[in-house]
Amino acid sequence: MKALTAAEMREVDRLTTELSGIPGSQLMENAGRAAADAVWRRIAGCGVDERVRVAVLCGKGNNGGDGFVAARHLKDQKLSTCVVLFGKKEDVRGDAGKNLARWLETGGEVEYVEGESDWERAWGRVRESHVIVDAMLGTGLKGAASGAIAAAITAVNEASRKATGSWPALILAVDIASGLPSDGEAPGGPVLAAHATTTFTAPKVGQLTGAGAEMCGTLEVAQIGSPAKLVEETGKSLLRWVGPDEFAPMPLVRAAGSHKGTFGHAVIAAGSRGKSGAAVLAGYACLRTGAGLTTIAVPDEVQPVVAEAHAEYMTEPLLSTKTGGIAAANASSGRITKLLEDKAVVAIGPGIGTHVETRMVVQQLVREAPLPIILDADGLNCFDGEAFKLGQRKTQFLAVTPHPGEMARLLGAKNADVQSDRLKAATEAARKWKAHVILKGYHTILAAPDGRVFVNTTGGPSLAKGGTGDVLTGVLAALTAQFGTEDWLRVLALGVFLHGTAGDILSREEDPSGILAHQVAGAIPEAREWLLKEIQFGG
Repeated sequence: MKALTAAEMREVDRLTTELSGIPGSQLMENAGRAAADAVWRRIAGCGVDERVRVAVLCGKGNNGGDGFVAARHLKDQKLSTCVVLFGKKEDVRGDAGKNLARWLETGGEVEYVEGESDWERAWGRVRESHVIVDAMLGTGLKGAASGAIAAAITAVNEASRKATGSWPALILAVDIASGLPSDGEAPGGPVLAAHATTTFTAPKVGQLTGAGAEMCGTLEVAQIGSPAKLVEETGKSLLRWVGPDEFAPMPLVRAAGSHKGTFGHAVIAAGSRGKSGAAVLAGYACLRTGAGLTTIAVPDEVQPVVAEAHAEYMTEPLLSTKTGGIAAANASSGRITKLLEDKAVVAIGPGIGTHVETRMVVQQLVREAPLPIILDADGLNCFDGEAFKLGQRKTQFLAVTPHPGEMARLLGAKNADVQSDRLKAATEAARKWKAHVILKGYHTILAAPDGRVFVNTTGGPSLAKGGTGDVLTGVLAALTAQFGTEDWLRVLALGVFLHGTAGDILSREEDPSGILAHQVAGAIPEAREWLLKEIQFGG
């Protein structure tokens, strides 16, 4: 799904009314209901009753109108709901004004905040709430949040950050976190730190990239009536959000007559003394993601350990260095060339080490392998100081998967420089190396050499554990083996999406701090099943 600017979003809304006959009032009703549903989904099953207090913070514009609708629907669910309006009643006009009137007609409460002193009074009510719904400033924001709204943002952020418990239980932003610019520029003032954002029709550029994107929390896109075709025709950017709709054209359902040869043979060059677990994780993930056959090439010193881990994959012992890495003799003897015969993809790097001989083997593999290559972890470190060599290769299909530290080393930059503009770092590297770049981290960026970019927002703290990167390597190898490289950026995006979704699924079952990498690999089939249901039934 394309990401839109604020101006593009206004145009989509206008065309929806003009071409589809859906009035703005109906779009507002649909948006507010979607926001209320998002709150309810997150707190349902937690003993929810009338004792749960909800504060809906509303501005004077259409974002506030969405908030009035959300408040009405939450009140209908028997939640104790109040509205805090930043402005006077008579300042709220149009569809927003009609929904404010409707809220008041139902007996809904409103605290009016016209200045910072009024906010100090209202803050006591908000501070006692379990849920805060942020509908103060929408995508039409120009400049920085100021006045009482800025004071409210600061107060909520500071109280949430300092709370020893988890107060509040939920901060949900309606369409966009207040104070966050829609188009990706740096915020000029405070931005409300939401746990989750329910945005409408399409993601906004500023929610995916740029300073402040992390203030969105978990991002979901709710459809409120605009045809998907309008988003595609109106959006001019090459930036896309990785959502289920992106994978609808892919043959995710396996044919009844398929067999192991149908889904490709992946080979993974991985492991070294003390790091056999990386090879095990990558191979296990490759199996769980559906590769027909998986071979792991490892130093002979650790081959028995890897082979015993899972009976379903094959192992190929390689000559070892004295330090337990892959020896240069494997390349000079033609052993690795033979290993690649009849394979669909080669993944290189998990736990492989950076011994000088291993470095030579990895660089030769990347230079001469005719197959699509997934290069990760120590495979990338083998190019430290020589990243220009990534562009000197036989195959046109190379995907590199650095985390920010690895990317910084490859670019000869500082980690902070990469993180300050992740989009720029990924797109320039993709162009320079003629490679697909997967810059891991919060909102993983996938950049293709032709300028196309996907941003993935699945995953989170559940992936903050050693070994999850090795799992991603196996996932990407398996999907490349199955789907090939005709639309490789989308195939790679599927891998990152499933990897993150697996972590999200596990986080719903247990605290993310204890989730292990092998669990993420094991949950890939469940993530794929969830994706299929989303595509087929729309959730």
